Amino acid sequence: MEEAAGSPEDKEFTCFSDAIAINKEKGDLSVKAVKNMETAVEKGNWVDVISAVKEIKQEASRKTVKIAVTGDSGNGMSSFINALREIGHEEEDSAPTGVVRTTQKPVLYSSSKFPNVDLWDLPGTGVTSLSMENYLEEMDFSKYDLIIIIASEQFSSNHVKLAKAMQSMRRRFYVVWTKLDRDLDTSALPELQLQETIQKNIQENLQKEGVEEPPIFLVSNFSPDSLDFPKLRITLTEDLHSIRYHGLFATLFRICEEIISKKVESIKGIIKENNLQEGLGISDPNKLVECRKVFQENFGVDEKSLHQVALTMNQPQVIQDHQQDGSTLSELYHLPVRAVNFVLCCFDSTHRQQARVLDEAAEKTKEILRKILKETLLP
Repeated sequence: MEEAAGSPEDKEFTCFSDAIAINKEKGDLSVKAVKNMETAVEKGNWVDVISAVKEIKQEASRKTVKIAVTGDSGNGMSSFINALREIGHEEEDSAPTGVVRTTQKPVLYSSSKFPNVDLWDLPGTGVTSLSMENYLEEMDFSKYDLIIIIASEQFSSNHVKLAKAMQSMRRRFYVVWTKLDRDLDTSALPELQLQETIQKNIQENLQKEGVEEPPIFLVSNFSPDSLDFPKLRITLTEDLHSIRYHGLFATLFRICEEIISKKVESIKGIIKENNLQEGLGISDPNKLVECRKVFQENFGVDEKSLHQVALTMNQPQVIQDHQQDGSTLSELYHLPVRAVNFVLCCFDSTHRQQARVLDEAAEKTKEILRKILKETLLP
């Protein structure tokens, strides 16, 4: 694996969210793929929506996730990076280790164990004469997706300040105690009691400063397959998935929700102009059952369209679940028309009745969209 010194590359992004960005030049998420999805939502074509979301997910899977490893100098940060990558200190591309301060500037490492992940080995907090405030500014932690705070021997005030800063910046972070093997050799306490003591000490120090407890792992850099290392790898793998796709889910939903809302406003304009016959081809706008049918078809949430969605996703349960819990259009729109008309006519004008049926269609469309995105991105 190659290593490179320097700082993470700055890029010009048009951001939809903190987690997902579109690069104008060589985007993490292509403008074309997002446009395809927007067009499909506008047309109420769920099959094309699913296809576009799958394409976007494939692109997002190649998004580079940046992880920073930091802590006090001498805590074993470089050794931890080697252990996480499952390589020995003597190997050519290993991170330099030793009793002296070996990392003087940010150094980039990668690993086949974690594809499309940049592991940044940062200088320890004691490498320079910088104050903690200046250190935080110099390292620019906002550019990283995940921060791993390394500690050993003691959980110092610097560790607490780092954790507090990460929380205030809303950065996801871990605390990793790296020299548990040395502690076990020198302590008279049984292994489980020693682990509980170390963990409790970390928790209490963080609580004093109002820091919510992060994932805490007690490991030995010389035993990457024992203690909390397996649990750390599982947690990291899950968080990498979350970093890539949970932000993507929220971003895509917001984009599609805006399109649906604009479409609703456009149709409401047609309703206000009393032009549903010409505008949407509704032969008798006074018949809510016909309005309802056309609105469903326009948004792609009629029975035929929903059946296509189920077949495309090969998950009929996706739609059935909505039918069972009342969250699809089926249950709502199978109510007797007379009952709906009676209730609405008692309170609203014809235009308001039409707008209400439209709003119901739009809300159910968003629920179907949410389900499709969840099943496609977060299986």
